[in-house]
Amino acid sequence: MTLRLLTAAAAALVFASCAGSGSGSGPSISSGSGNNLSHDQWGHRPGPKGFSTVIIDAGHGGKDSGAVHNGLREKDLALDTAKRLQRQLGGKVRTVLMRSSDEFIDLDVRAARASGKDGTILVSIHYNSSGSAVRGPETYYWRVDSHGLATRIQRNVASVSPAESGNRGMVRRRLRLTRNPDVPCVLVEIGYLSNASEAKLCGDPAYRDRMAAAVAHAILDQQANGDAGTGPLPKPIFAPPSRPTDAPGS
Repeated sequence: MTLRLLTAAAAALVFASCAGSGSGSGPSISSGSGNNLSHDQWGHRPGPKGFSTVIIDAGHGGKDSGAVHNGLREKDLALDTAKRLQRQLGGKVRTVLMRSSDEFIDLDVRAARASGKDGTILVSIHYNSSGSAVRGPETYYWRVDSHGLATRIQRNVASVSPAESGNRGMVRRRLRLTRNPDVPCVLVEIGYLSNASEAKLCGDPAYRDRMAAAVAHAILDQQANGDAGTGPLPKPIFAPPSRPTDAPGS
């Protein structure tokens, strides 16, 4: 076999190993320095360190109220908390609000707006709904490079919450705002509006400020330290982008 054919064969093998579409572990992840500042389709690498921009996404908005319980609307609390988070991060890192008013933005549009930007992470703020007994914050991630940030956020918001009962804590879940952006991205549910006691807390501006401060501290820890102290990275999972037609929980 000629040198040219050998080179082509080797390239084909490398491409095949990196482009698998199954749910296996995929290629190994280099431990690296954590300074992953370029956008990347899969995010099968350590979390970022030294990033310059945080996109803060207030969930729902406009015609989409989100959860509505105990006299509170998720879209209102999410926007208020996003603005509090922006203030907490002021002067320490560049921040961009996905929406700054009561505006509806499609989830696919949000994912597209966050993508293609180097040195950037996305944090989406939500409030939750379930049975009346369930309470406590939850943090969702999918990409490997989002694991450290999700771990830091969940630790911090759980430390502010006075009690948790039956919630899911930190969860790896393929959502349009955890899988589809090509930057590290997490979605945090501050609390359950369907739980009367927690709804009362979430309706208190001082509590929302404490939660925003907890998320801000996690973001700045990740910026300074990368994944250090957040445990082993999860295995890569190859899965298609999330779509509106996906079955719940997929």
